[in-house]
Amino acid sequence: MSGHSHDHGVGTAAGKHRRRLVLVLGINAGVLVLQLIGGLVSGSLALLADAGHMLTDSTGLIIALVAVSLAARPATSSRTFGLQRVEILAALTNGLLLVGVAVWVLIQAVDRWSQPEQVDSGLMLVIALVGAAANTVGLLVLRGGKDESLNLRGAYLEVLGDLMGSAAVVIAAVIILLTGWTRADSIASLAIVVLILPRAWSLLRDVVDVLLEATPKGVDLATVREHIREVPGVVDVHDLHAWTITSGVPVLSAHVVVDDACIADGRAGEVLDRLGECLGDHFDVGHCTFQLEPVGHAEHEGAHHA
Repeated sequence: MSGHSHDHGVGTAAGKHRRRLVLVLGINAGVLVLQLIGGLVSGSLALLADAGHMLTDSTGLIIALVAVSLAARPATSSRTFGLQRVEILAALTNGLLLVGVAVWVLIQAVDRWSQPEQVDSGLMLVIALVGAAANTVGLLVLRGGKDESLNLRGAYLEVLGDLMGSAAVVIAAVIILLTGWTRADSIASLAIVVLILPRAWSLLRDVVDVLLEATPKGVDLATVREHIREVPGVVDVHDLHAWTITSGVPVLSAHVVVDDACIADGRAGEVLDRLGECLGDHFDVGHCTFQLEPVGHAEHEGAHHA
């Protein structure tokens, strides 16, 4: 016998915040054009680096928006969870783009250090200040959903990195304006690289956890096992698995051994209800699948997990 929780309201976390993504995309696109033109006119590598980062951010937001639309499509017999994991693939692409931008900026910064170029520090400062203001607005827009979706978290971290990058460009512009030391532009570019790489690593690590079906954060399987065993009629549990389909959609499955009286008295449905309530109340797992089996049945299943 098998069963699952009665809550099938499986919706992606990023889908609830689509408008936030669209608004921040518009802000990013405007700042990107401004920084690109400003970097080319002023000769500032730091501005171009920040523009490259903004391009990565905008591309990531476009990917996230497309992923949200695809993830909202209904499930089919061939894709029983629909296309929800497209959001995770989008986050993976976003992380890889971050790494690519960091490598390009690093190469350019090293080259500029050995052969410094003239920089229009006044124009550089004005554009950096505008970028900082725009990034602050973007952070405020994304703050409400950053803890619910990997895509929104990725976008939030990118905009936060942009804000810190803009601050580095502002400092470099002031130094060049006051002292004429143009290598400050290269240092600001390297600072942007330092900001990008840890964020890219954090995002990619979480994406890999989802793709490798690691146990969701906050779910202790040992505790889950104890809760299941406390349900009246349950003797033991094995083949207990928990993983994440996409951000905000954790799932769980288990083989639950029940006593003979539970089966004989027809209380299987009652046990399933109690199991679903237990998991939903204590572990925030919206989709649970349980296979109920009599004592001794595990011996006929072959190898199984704990």
